[in-house]
Amino acid sequence: MLFIAGLILAVSGRLSPPVALALGLAYGFTFDHPFVAHARHGAKWLLQLSVVGLGFGMNLHQVIEAGRSGFLYTACSITIALLLGWSLGKLLQVKKTTSFLISAGTAICGGSAIAAISPITDADEGEIAVSLGTVFILNSVALLLFPLIGNRLHMSQTQFGLWSALAIHDTSSVVGATAKFGALALAVGTTVKLARALWIVPLSLGTAAIKKSGARIRLPWFILFFFLAAVANTYLHALRPAYPWLKQLGIVGLTVTLYLIGTDLSMKNIRQVGARPLLQGILLWIVVACGSLLLIRAGWIHL
Repeated sequence: MLFIAGLILAVSGRLSPPVALALGLAYGFTFDHPFVAHARHGAKWLLQLSVVGLGFGMNLHQVIEAGRSGFLYTACSITIALLLGWSLGKLLQVKKTTSFLISAGTAICGGSAIAAISPITDADEGEIAVSLGTVFILNSVALLLFPLIGNRLHMSQTQFGLWSALAIHDTSSVVGATAKFGALALAVGTTVKLARALWIVPLSLGTAAIKKSGARIRLPWFILFFFLAAVANTYLHALRPAYPWLKQLGIVGLTVTLYLIGTDLSMKNIRQVGARPLLQGILLWIVVACGSLLLIRAGWIHL
């Protein structure tokens, strides 16, 4: 089976994350997916385990500095993205719940934010599918496009890592793009993105209060384990020989995750999204990506 062959190739470690995504996209747009439900579930858990594995290659002091410096930028960008997304949704007459899910996915961390918010908003399967489809389409474009732009503009690794964390939807694509750009870009991008993902909690609580929802709030526990892995790498020297292997497993896991995400995208998904939600997502993402890039290049946003 071609799907299994691609999966084995991704597991082998011979593919970079962007190439794995491209291979998955080629499969998704050409063939029917035989294990779509399993792939979605597996990608979710594999991403979280991979992020923890990457923590074993991070220095805790570097992680804290990047997270602390990026906190204000994250708070401001999330607020602006949510307000702009609400405005675009009204302008384009996108359904309120779909519009909110797309805005939350763009503002915070893509599919993870949508998965956390959707039960609170009582979103139906169609609204969830449309918002996830919109975010995943743009997420795939970002992973392939951002490194090219970063190299063309001669961005530093710190600049590129910060830009990726602020402007790419999902953690998986942030890690994939920054890993291709360099080790420092990976450290900055991953840390700031995970700090951004923590905003799922206050947004979920605020949404639940407004909606008067009793749905359980999902906490991103894997972020805690990422920081514990960085603590171990920085202070627990007795296990140091194991850390490079754990980090490499994280990179391989991320590569497989992106392959699985790619195989789940197809023309059927794009048709299901529809023109208006996709246009909302594209316009919102362009403003966030271009605005953050200009501010980083001007020195207004920096670490």
